[in-house]
Amino acid sequence: MSAQMPAPSAEARAHSERLQAHIRDQVRAAGGAIPFSRYMELALYAPGLGYYSAGARKFGAAGDFVTSPELGPVFAECVASCAMQVFGQLGGRCDFVELGGGSGAFAEAALRHLHANDALPAHYRILEPSADLRERQMERLREALPPAVFNRVGWLDGPPEREWRGFLFANEVVDALPTPRFAMRAGEVYEQYVALDAGGRFTLVEQPADALLHAAVRHVERYVGAPFAEGYRSELLVQLPYWIQAVGGLLHDGAMLFVDYGYPRAEYYLPERSDGTLVCHRQHRAHDDPFDLPGLTDITAFVDFTALAEAGVGAGFDLAGYSSQSGFLMANGLADRLAGIGEIDDPVERLRRTNEVKRLMLPGEMGERFQAMAFQRGVDIRPLFAAGDLSHRL
Repeated sequence: MSAQMPAPSAEARAHSERLQAHIRDQVRAAGGAIPFSRYMELALYAPGLGYYSAGARKFGAAGDFVTSPELGPVFAECVASCAMQVFGQLGGRCDFVELGGGSGAFAEAALRHLHANDALPAHYRILEPSADLRERQMERLREALPPAVFNRVGWLDGPPEREWRGFLFANEVVDALPTPRFAMRAGEVYEQYVALDAGGRFTLVEQPADALLHAAVRHVERYVGAPFAEGYRSELLVQLPYWIQAVGGLLHDGAMLFVDYGYPRAEYYLPERSDGTLVCHRQHRAHDDPFDLPGLTDITAFVDFTALAEAGVGAGFDLAGYSSQSGFLMANGLADRLAGIGEIDDPVERLRRTNEVKRLMLPGEMGERFQAMAFQRGVDIRPLFAAGDLSHRL
C-alpha cells in the first residue's frame, strides 16, 4: 500500500478482514479460483460487507471520491432540463428512473428543478441495491423536499418490471459493473481469475477464456484492426448488452442518459494501455491494487463507449448523441445556471458555485474526462448533442 494512503481504523480493517474471509470461502468453494469479475462483484456488492453494501460514507469530501452531483446542483439541473425535453415530447404520464442514487444529492437537486419548472414526473424511482444508501437517500429527500414532491419518490430493488415511458439516468454506474479481465498469451485469449497463494493472499491467475469472452476479444481486435500484443491485459464488459436490456428494455418510449468516464474503443484499447483501465479509490487517493482492503476500496474500470453504443442500439434504441460532459451541460441549460450564479449576492457562495461549474466543465477536471451518451425511442433529443457530438469517434 502506498505510504501516502491513510491507514484505516481498527474497525474498518476488521470489516475488510471479514469480507476477505468471505471471498476466500467463495474461492475455495469454487475449486480454488473465481473470475476477477466475481471477485469485483463480491468486493463491491457482497450483502452487508461489500463496498457499496456496507455503511461507510463513500461520496463527497468525507468519503472516497466526489461525483458531479456532490459539487452542487448545476449538474442535476442540466440533466433535469434534458429530461424535461423528453417529458415535453411524450406528454402525459412519465417517470424518471435513476440508477444508483448515491447520497441522494442528484435526486434532491433534480426534483427541485423539475418542481420549479412544473415538470415533475408521475414517479421518481431510484434503483439502489444498497440498503444503507437507500436509507440515507430516503432521509435526505424526506427532509429536503416538500411532502407532495417526496411522495412521488420510490425505490426499486431491480429494474422496472413493466413497460414504462420517460427518462432513465445513470451517473458513474457502468464503471462499477463487475468486469472480466482478459490477457493475451501466445495469441490466445485467457481470462484473469483470483486465487489464493500459499499464505492465503489473493493473487491473479489465468485460465483459457470461455467462448463468450473469446469472441468478444476477437470482435475488438477486428474493430481496432490489429491483434493484441503478447501479454496485453484489459477489461471487457461482455455482459453490457444484457445489462442494458435488463435496465432499459421495458422503456417503451423515452430516453436513457449515461454519464461516466471512459473512451471510445479505439482509444480504450491503445497498445500503450497494456494493463487496462482498472482504478481503485480510497479516501480521495487512486491506486491500482484491487486486493488492497476490499470493502473499504472502490474498484472501477473505464467505460468503452463504443461498446455502450452497440449495447444501446442492440436493445432497440437509437443513439441520440455522444459528447463530453462539458458539451452536454452547455447544451442543456448551463448558461441559465451561470446567469443565476452571477446574481448571487453573497460573494463567498458565488465563488463556491463558480468553482463548482469550473470543476464540471474544465478539461483538466471533469469536463472532458467524463462523457455523456444518450439513447432514444419515440422521442428526438439529438439537437441536445448536435453542437458537441463526438459520435464520429465511436
